[in-house]
Amino acid sequence: MSRTAKTNPRARVLGAELRQLREAAGLGVRELGRRLGVGHTTIWRYESGVKPPSPEDTASLLTALGVTGAEKERIVKMARTVRDLNWLTSGIPGVREELATLIEFERAATRITEVQVLVFPGMLQTREYMRAVMATLPPEMIETRVAFRLSRREVLDKEGGPQLVALIAEAALRERIGGPDVMADQLRYLLKMSRRDNVTIQILPSGATSWHPAHAGSFIVFEFDDQRPIVHLEHFRTSVFLRNLKDVNDYCQAADSLRRSAMSPKASRERITQYLEAVEGELS
Repeated sequence: MSRTAKTNPRARVLGAELRQLREAAGLGVRELGRRLGVGHTTIWRYESGVKPPSPEDTASLLTALGVTGAEKERIVKMARTVRDLNWLTSGIPGVREELATLIEFERAATRITEVQVLVFPGMLQTREYMRAVMATLPPEMIETRVAFRLSRREVLDKEGGPQLVALIAEAALRERIGGPDVMADQLRYLLKMSRRDNVTIQILPSGATSWHPAHAGSFIVFEFDDQRPIVHLEHFRTSVFLRNLKDVNDYCQAADSLRRSAMSPKASRERITQYLEAVEGELS
């Protein structure tokens, strides 16, 4: 948690979108800066989220990039609310802004700690398990969402990628989402990923006799080199990104507490293996 920069969820995703549009237009930061009459460091600050552009500057930048119509209106609207610390979105989880934000945070994070209660973390899911989890979505949306989630796993393969700490409640191992075949493949994949140097999987055992933070639900903590952590919460139709210092500190402490009370990585692999053998027994 070294340096702290005055960035927030909306600033980072706005910057990511501006960078993607600039790259799609085939322009470097210096060329775009010349077109706008500003230094290239100003463009860098916009794109990194350190100094988000005003709505007026955003409109000028989009014009220089040839972005018009509804797309331009959407991004300028984002710029108007970019300084909101906590960002709440309602509707079906996975709207474009939220997904773009998750990609940006996963790409920039040094460590991702994900607490999951009844399902496995998205970055550790198999293709068929993803489909089963998304079964209530309209059919035409499922394959797009699955492809997108699969692409998010690639961040774990890149050099200098984040450390992933997955704290998974034992209840998720017992669920048969997708049926025994899907679950068996999912548990095998979980064991495979647990042996990677940048992935730590710990199981929160069932049978707790006292309350712990996972009883309140799932959450993700993103940690960065250049700013304070950010927390992501997602529920049935609502998700929120938290940057408020007290809120985030509470979630960081909760994650640390859960790591201490969870099973060790070795014991967790043994527990996962037990469930895998039970599911394979159903299939034989």
